[in-house]
Amino acid sequence: PRLLSQFFFADERVTRVVAEINGLDAELDPQQYLVLLNQLHLSQAHLLAVLERIMEECIPTQRHSRDYLVKFPEELLVDNLGNHMLFAAECLLAGTFLEVEESDGAQLRPRARNLLCSLELVRTVLREQSLSQPNSYPEPVRAVLIQFDRLFAEFELSYVSSLVAVKSPDEIYRQQEIIVLFCETVERALHLGYLTQEMIDGYEPLLMFTIPRLAIISGLLIYPEGPLSLERSPEEMSRIFSPFYNLLKKIRDLLRVLSAEELCLLERSLCTAE
Repeated sequence: PRLLSQFFFADERVTRVVAEINGLDAELDPQQYLVLLNQLHLSQAHLLAVLERIMEECIPTQRHSRDYLVKFPEELLVDNLGNHMLFAAECLLAGTFLEVEESDGAQLRPRARNLLCSLELVRTVLREQSLSQPNSYPEPVRAVLIQFDRLFAEFELSYVSSLVAVKSPDEIYRQQEIIVLFCETVERALHLGYLTQEMIDGYEPLLMFTIPRLAIISGLLIYPEGPLSLERSPEEMSRIFSPFYNLLKKIRDLLRVLSAEELCLLERSLCTAE
């Protein structure tokens, strides 16, 4: 159950797989080489997972901020992102630029080198600690963990920023505005009886269509100065809605000619139509 003991065996597994890869002629046995690469990927992922738990136990209040993750596209926020970053660092250090431009890769190489050197130091220190005092984390151990955590975060932000356009603070704020709009839409729909709390608590699938439809009406009529404000230019709107700027104008103009009863009827129909 001791994390340092788990780390020792996870580290042993990575070392064994690396030794097997180094002793194999990939050209003579390409299938076995691919098998070993997959084993290395899995063993490194397990090693990083144990290391993450160790850092949460050892330096929980000294972790480097990961607030930058909100800037990343959602499709990148996967469980194996850390392992992918480690693989990317290894490729960069070897002079292979799989995902980034060569110029970006050249700038990232020093960070990749520092990160991998730090990881090797962490592995050495934690192995020694697991064999001597597996129940404690003295200051030298804490220091190398803090350094590794910082270098990992800095490399992760730099590498992903070279791959994709990370969200700007303005875009993040706009998305928060949309979240508020959806919350207010749900509150209003509950108050008017369009939705029930039971539907929400039961994750009624129809809500995936109903709430966005109602939110468009709310954003155009009820909260016209919110994220759907057409007083802004398309460039000032969230990228979720900016491509539909002209269509939203047409919808707003149509909604404005409806009476209160007609608007109520429309919203109720949007809660049931598929």
